[in-house]
Amino acid sequence: MTTYAWVGRTRNGQIVKGERAAESREALQDALRREQILVTKLELAQKKEGKLARRVAARSLAIFTRQFSVMIDAGLPLVQCLELLAKEEPDKRLAGAIAKVKEDVEGGATLAESMSRRPFAFDALYTNMVAAGEAGGILDTILQRLSIFIEKQAKLAAQVKSAMIYPVVVMSIAVIVVMIILWKVVPTFTSLFAGLGAQLPLMTRIVIWMSEQVIVAMPFLVIGGIGVSFMFRRYYQTPAGRMRVDKTMLRAPMIGLILRKIAVARFCRTLGTLLSSGVPILDGLDITARTSGNAVIESAILQARQRIERGESISVPLKATGVFPPMVSQMIGAGESTGALDTMLGKIADFYEEEVDVAIAGLLTILEPLLICFLGIVVGGIVIAMYMPLFELIGQLS
Repeated sequence: MTTYAWVGRTRNGQIVKGERAAESREALQDALRREQILVTKLELAQKKEGKLARRVAARSLAIFTRQFSVMIDAGLPLVQCLELLAKEEPDKRLAGAIAKVKEDVEGGATLAESMSRRPFAFDALYTNMVAAGEAGGILDTILQRLSIFIEKQAKLAAQVKSAMIYPVVVMSIAVIVVMIILWKVVPTFTSLFAGLGAQLPLMTRIVIWMSEQVIVAMPFLVIGGIGVSFMFRRYYQTPAGRMRVDKTMLRAPMIGLILRKIAVARFCRTLGTLLSSGVPILDGLDITARTSGNAVIESAILQARQRIERGESISVPLKATGVFPPMVSQMIGAGESTGALDTMLGKIADFYEEEVDVAIAGLLTILEPLLICFLGIVVGGIVIAMYMPLFELIGQLS
């Protein structure tokens, strides 16, 4: 059953609209025709709602999922849980999605089906796990696992963002300071040197030339930066561009190793959570590929899935992709042979998340002195270049 958003006209000419689940567009049109409604517009409700809303923050979703799990475990009816959570949820977008889910459930839809109509709040991984929980009668357990999973993923993403904040801030400060010096300070020295009529050193002439170019090219630099950023985003949205950029990032020194560990941790955590919730392995691999966040990893998972679908074991196709470290495929093979694949995937995810912590800490330890030295050399070099003619003049006068 698919939910469609429709607009129609009654026999009296009144415009009516709504959403309804049906097996196909033709079935919905026939049903509305029997109700004497002429359909004038018909589209998928999921596409309509997904385009209008941004994604809900992971923290808000994790808190909602944990509260939902506790309420279901306490024995509260499903509709009552959704009604209470919609009223208490501070995130307006998530509150609206929960309220719509509650209306659909009251109309006879399953929880997973109604959540799948709001992809900006509940992605494929979320809805598939909820569907497995509903089918197995363990919805409270599944929701608890989901909340833990979302919290771990949010923590991993926060670690990466915090690691990027320091170098970005330092480089931004360096660029701003250098631009201000070249724009405001250097011209003052330039007019002073012109009045003295002294022969300027090469280093000073280079800085003065840079100052003149910055003043002239400032608008072009700003417009060019915005244009390059826009073109890069458009290029990255194409399949070939995303694949090329992601492949380059994975091969980058230091950063590439961290990104690979993050991808492995996310893959193992996602697939392990899905398998422990009762989602079939092939469906789990599909969902894991779509949520991997890297085109290279996604392609490798889908290639492995094709071979697994033909009857091969999980570890061999993953090893053949060359993306996953040998240790990962070996541990997955051990978990597969012992029938504890979901547990083994969780242990691999824990190990690689700790490896990410260590790698990020090491990277920051290296970057901190390098960035400080870079900032000191750039700013100090400009200052020295401006004072060198004054030192020479003072020497001549003495």
